Amino acid sequence: MTAITPEIVEQHGLSSEEYERVLHALGREPNLVELGIFSVMWSEHCSYKSSRLHLKKLPTQAPWVICGPGENAGVIDIGDGQAAIFKMESHNHPSYIEPYQGAATGVGGILRDVFTMGARPIANANALRFGRRDHPKMKHLVQGVVAGIGGYGNCVGVPTVAGETNFHPAYDGNILVNAMTVGIADADRIFYSAATGVGNPIVYVGSKTGRDGIHGATMASADFGEDAEAKRPTVQVGDPFTEKLLIEACLELMATDAIVAIQDMGAAGLTSSSVEMATNGKAGIRLNMNAVPCRETGMTPYEMMLSESQERMLMVLKPGKEAMAEAIFRKWELDFAVIGEVTDTGHMVLEFNGEVVCDIPLGPLAADAPLYDRPYLSREEYKAWAGVKPLDHVPVCEDPGADLLKLMASPDLASRRWIAEQYDSQVGGDTLQTGGDAGVVRVHGTNKALAISTDCTPRYVFADPYEGGKQAIAEAFRNLCAVGARPLAVTNCLNFANPQRPEIMAQLVHALEGMGDACRALDFPIVSGNVSLYNESKATGGGSAILPTPAIGGVGIIEDISQMMTMRFKAAGDAIYLVGPEFWARPDPTRSHLGQSLWLREIKGIEGGRTPPTDLTIERNAGEIIRELIADGLVNAVHDLSDGGLAVALAEMALASGLGADVIANPEYTAAQWWFGEDQGRYLVTVPDVAALNAQMAKGTRDDETAQIGLQRVGTVGGDSLLGVPLTDLRAAHESFFKDWMEG
Repeated sequence: MTAITPEIVEQHGLSSEEYERVLHALGREPNLVELGIFSVMWSEHCSYKSSRLHLKKLPTQAPWVICGPGENAGVIDIGDGQAAIFKMESHNHPSYIEPYQGAATGVGGILRDVFTMGARPIANANALRFGRRDHPKMKHLVQGVVAGIGGYGNCVGVPTVAGETNFHPAYDGNILVNAMTVGIADADRIFYSAATGVGNPIVYVGSKTGRDGIHGATMASADFGEDAEAKRPTVQVGDPFTEKLLIEACLELMATDAIVAIQDMGAAGLTSSSVEMATNGKAGIRLNMNAVPCRETGMTPYEMMLSESQERMLMVLKPGKEAMAEAIFRKWELDFAVIGEVTDTGHMVLEFNGEVVCDIPLGPLAADAPLYDRPYLSREEYKAWAGVKPLDHVPVCEDPGADLLKLMASPDLASRRWIAEQYDSQVGGDTLQTGGDAGVVRVHGTNKALAISTDCTPRYVFADPYEGGKQAIAEAFRNLCAVGARPLAVTNCLNFANPQRPEIMAQLVHALEGMGDACRALDFPIVSGNVSLYNESKATGGGSAILPTPAIGGVGIIEDISQMMTMRFKAAGDAIYLVGPEFWARPDPTRSHLGQSLWLREIKGIEGGRTPPTDLTIERNAGEIIRELIADGLVNAVHDLSDGGLAVALAEMALASGLGADVIANPEYTAAQWWFGEDQGRYLVTVPDVAALNAQMAKGTRDDETAQIGLQRVGTVGGDSLLGVPLTDLRAAHESFFKDWMEG
C-alpha cells in the first residue's frame, strides 16, 4: 500500500489544511484511492469552493424555469409541452495542452450534459479566446481548436450555429474554449440525477474506461507552469461516432420507464458521477470495481475512478429492467455493465478483488466540501489597482473610412468565415440563421424557433468588473431581441484567473454582482453554468492572468418563424434609423464615449478609458421596442451596436447584403465618438415605409420609460460604398485576417 506523504498530498492539489479536513472526515489516514477521490471532488472544477458562496446570489427563477442550477443543465418551458435544455462549459486547460482533443471533448461533454436530461441536442455554440497572432503557438492552437469543435460536432450531427472569437495577449498562455449545447425535450419527460431506491442497480454504459484524462479535473483547477506540455496525458480522447450511438441508445431507453436517475461521466469521471447521484438522492453507493468495463489491462481502482475517458454514462435502473436496458445498449454496440447498487449508508464504498478499497462518507465529499470566502478588493480598491482612468482627451478621427477599413481587418472584427466553414451549421435541416446577431434553429415540426447567442467583452470586465458583467448579459439580451426573439434565460461560463489573489477575486465577485443586477432587471434568469478558475500561465511565453471573461450564453424564443429578423440590408432606398436612448442625441460632457473601444485600441494603440455604462432600464425598453417594431412589420433589418460602434454595425449590415449606404454624422459628436463609440443599448434598423413608421410613432409610447427610447435617422440604403470606402475594398479587408494567417 502506498504511504501518503506530504509530497503525494501536494501532487493531488490539496493544501495541508484540506488534508487535515480529510483526516477529520475519515477519522484515519486515507489510502491512495480515497485521497484521489477527495482530490478531484475538492478541486475548484468540481467543488466551486472559491465561487459558490457568490454564485448563490444570482437570480435563477422565473415562471418559465423548470430546473435551475444544480443539475446537469438548465431547463426552461418553451410552451406546447416542450422544454429547452442548455448549458455552457469550459475546456480551457485541455485545449491549450492538446487543442484538437481538448476542444473536441469539450463539445462531447456538453452534449452529454444536455442529453443526460432527456433532450435531443439541436444546436451547438461556442465562445473562444486566443492570444496574439504572432505568438509561436497560436496558429497551431487556433487550427486545432476549430478543427476539434468541427470534427466532433459535425460527426455527431448537431449543427454549430453561433459563437464568438476574440484575440488578446492576455490569452497567450491560456486560451479559452467554452462550448454550449441546446436541446429539446418533452417538459414532462425530464431526467434527473438523484439516485434513489435502496438496492436499485447502478449501471455503467457507453465506452470502456482507459487511462486517458486521469486527474483532468485537478489539472483544470491549477494554473500552468513551464511544464504544460507534460500534462498531455491528462487530456481526454473523444470519439464522436460513439457519442452519437450513446445519444440514440440513451434516448431510446428514456422512452421506457426503466431509468430512476442518470448522470454523465464528465470531470472526475466515475467519481463525480457516482458521488453526485448518491448525494442528490441522499443515499449511499456501493461499486464493484471488477465489473467496470476497461479497455486497458491491469487498471487499478484509483485509475478507474479518476479516468475521464469519454462517452460514458452512469444510471440507476428500476429492478428487473437490466435485461431490457442491456439489449438496447448492445444493439447500439455499446458497453453495458451492472457495477453496483444504491445503499442507505450515506457512504461511497468501493470493492476490488473481494476487498474494500474505499469507504468515504459522502457528506464531506460534496455537500460539506470546503467553501472559501476569499478576500477581494472593493470596487474602488479594484479601480485603483487596475489603474483605469477616464480619457483625458478625445482622440481625433481624421478619416472615418480609412479607420473603418483598418478595424474591419483587425483580429476581433475580421470575418470568421474560415472558422464557420469548418462547422456544419445545417445538419438536421432546422437551422434558420447563422452569422448574424444570434443563431436561430427551428423547433422541429413546429412553427417556432430558439435563438442562441454567446457574448462577453473581456476588456470591459477588466476595466470595470461590475459594468462589464452587466454589459455581458445586456449584449446577449440585445442579440436575441435583434433576431426577433423574446429572451428567456442564460447559461454562463465564468473564466477567471487565480482566486487567491484579491484583485482576481474582486473581478469574479463584482462581475457576478453586475450579471445578477442585469438578469433581475431584464427578467433573464441564469439556469446553468460553469466556473473555470486559475486561468493564468507562464508557459511558452504567455503572460499571467487572462482578462476576466464571464462568457454568457443566451436563449430566446421566436413564437412564429415568419417574425425572425436578420441584419442584412434588404433594398436600396430603405431608411436607416439608430434606435437608442433619447438622452444620447447629444454627447455626455462627463464621458469620452470612446473608453475601452476597439477604435481606441486598434487605431490609436490605447487600451484605456472607462467601460461604457449599461443602463438596464434603457436595455429592457429598447429591446421591447425592437421586438414590437419587428412584430408590426415596420422594420426589415435589425442589428445591435457593439464592438466598433455605429460604423462597424453599418459595415456588417452592408457586407451581409452587398448593398452600401449613404450615412450622415451627428454634428454634436466628434467623428470618432459618432462612428466608433461603443455606447450601449443601441440598435440599427432599416425601414421600408417611413410613413408607416411615423404613423405608428405618432401614437406615442405606452409609458414614460419607453418614451426614453428614440429613433434617429442616420442614412439610406443604396450604392456600393460606405463612408467613402467601396464595399469590394471593405470585403477584402474583412476577409484578410484569417486568409493571410492560415494560408500564409
